[in-house]
Amino acid sequence: MSSSNSPVKSTGSPFIQSLKPRDNLASMGSSTQLIIKDIGEIHSRLLDHRPVIQGETRYFIKEFEEKRGLREMRVLENLRNSISETNEHDLPKCTDVMQDQLASVLKKLETANHTIHRLQQRELETAKEIASRAGDQMMRAHWEPFMKEQEQRRRTVDEEHRKAVMRLKDQYVTMEKELSKQISF
Repeated sequence: MSSSNSPVKSTGSPFIQSLKPRDNLASMGSSTQLIIKDIGEIHSRLLDHRPVIQGETRYFIKEFEEKRGLREMRVLENLRNSISETNEHDLPKCTDVMQDQLASVLKKLETANHTIHRLQQRELETAKEIASRAGDQMMRAHWEPFMKEQEQRRRTVDEEHRKAVMRLKDQYVTMEKELSKQISF
């Protein structure tokens, strides 16, 4: 039945191969056609496992999703338990430790703040002293030329005074001479 020029492949039983070509159905009788059709359905049910595989796949997916949902529920329950345990036990401990540490840190911070305040005061006093010294030095720098100028003016005034006194003496001497001349007359 299976020959080299047959359009059907040479795989499977010769009976099934003879059933596969549909063009041979027209030459056979109607009862034979019904039998061949029934045999084809039986063949597809027995050997074609796609519906079974699809059903098994659906069942597997359904079971997997249920188990996954249960597993996720267990994970969520474990997370809820650990969170509630943390809130009940660990959080108060952490809060107490934080309060204790916070008090000591606050004391250290106040001490550091006080120390920095004192350093700022010292720097301010040092800056004032430096400014005062600079002012004193600037005043001395201006004072010395001022004093030299005053000394120069004093000498000038003394010199003018001495000259004026000398003129007056000369004038008095001349006046006395004139007076003594007039008295002698």
